[in-house]
Amino acid sequence: MGPEFWLFAAVGFAAQLVDGALGMAYGVVSTTVLLANGVPPAAASASVHAAKVFTGAASAVSHIAHRNVDWRLLLLLSLGGVLGGVVGTFVLTSIDGDLIKPYVVGWLGLMGVVILYRAWKGARPKPFSWKSPFPLGLVGGFFDAVGGGGWGPVVTSTLLGTGAEPRKAIGTTNAAEAFVAAAISATFLAALLSGHWESGGMKQYLWSVLGLIGGGIVAAPIAGWMVKVLPLRALTWIVGLLVIGLAVWQGVALLF
Repeated sequence: MGPEFWLFAAVGFAAQLVDGALGMAYGVVSTTVLLANGVPPAAASASVHAAKVFTGAASAVSHIAHRNVDWRLLLLLSLGGVLGGVVGTFVLTSIDGDLIKPYVVGWLGLMGVVILYRAWKGARPKPFSWKSPFPLGLVGGFFDAVGGGGWGPVVTSTLLGTGAEPRKAIGTTNAAEAFVAAAISATFLAALLSGHWESGGMKQYLWSVLGLIGGGIVAAPIAGWMVKVLPLRALTWIVGLLVIGLAVWQGVALLF
């Protein structure tokens, strides 16, 4: 257990703490940190989703215990998210990581802008409306697989924009994420076993993944409670600035 474990445990703890309170940021922050440490996009996404299977389950239990979950919404989001995540995984594993990496970094930067926009408005934006949560889950799952973090920013923001109760939107999004992460991880495994994808030696990232899992599991129960007691606007500003900063950092690394 080297220094990498403790570094990523701290990252996983902070990311899950904010993700559980805001309904976003775990995947975005974790993926950006992995990319910044030279992990290829597909391997970064696979690592983060492997961690999210465990942290997502812990978060789901916490939000269910605090009654932050709408069960019908959970079912529809999960079904759409699983389908979108599977499709997105095959798209990601079919493309050379060096080619897609700039687009992934751009997507993460865009997510940071979206988060900051929410903080600046101080109200729930309505970028577009959805007739059903299923297509929302489909889009969220696809971008989550391709970018390694997009489920929360896409799904939570849209739910809040369409007038959903913040507590239910955040709790249900976090609970559904466990199913989406499990489906994406299973698809990565199938792609690896079938020869559709070469992982690029993911064993070297084992301690990083274990750190993300450990830190996230510790933070999940606290985050479920935080939904009820902490002001979301201040946390939104912090997350947006952090994500954009990390995206800019990785973008500069790509250029130089």
